[in-house]
Amino acid sequence: MRAGGRRLGFLLLIGALARALAPPAEAARIGWAEARLITVLALDYRFVPNHLVFRRGVAYRLHLVNRGKELHELSAPKFFKTVRLRSPAALDSDRTEIVVKPGQQKDLYFIAKRPGRYDMRCPDHDWAGMTGDITVR
Repeated sequence: MRAGGRRLGFLLLIGALARALAPPAEAARIGWAEARLITVLALDYRFVPNHLVFRRGVAYRLHLVNRGKELHELSAPKFFKTVRLRSPAALDSDRTEIVVKPGQQKDLYFIAKRPGRYDMRCPDHDWAGMTGDITVR
């Protein structure tokens, strides 16, 4: 391959990577300050509420508050893989759950992209009924 062809191929690859890694134009227009607030309490041993409903394409602020005496997680791996995140640091390193210590609270800003029904649970306390579901319409 000639040097000019390699350079062109390299530039095309860089352009494709830049487009893939750049936030979508839609995300740049999002008014995160107007995100719809949904508060979920993590109690010993339940979520209140434990049925969450989101609309596709709408910005949300999921506010998780641990009012229990133990560490709790809101785990919803399939759901979290389908959302556009503004605040990925609110999730664990695998991006599968939000972990909150007793008395702690965290906010997760996101936009649901795919309709469906997703399970949520606290992996350490699901045996006691700390489960629920998320619906995206």
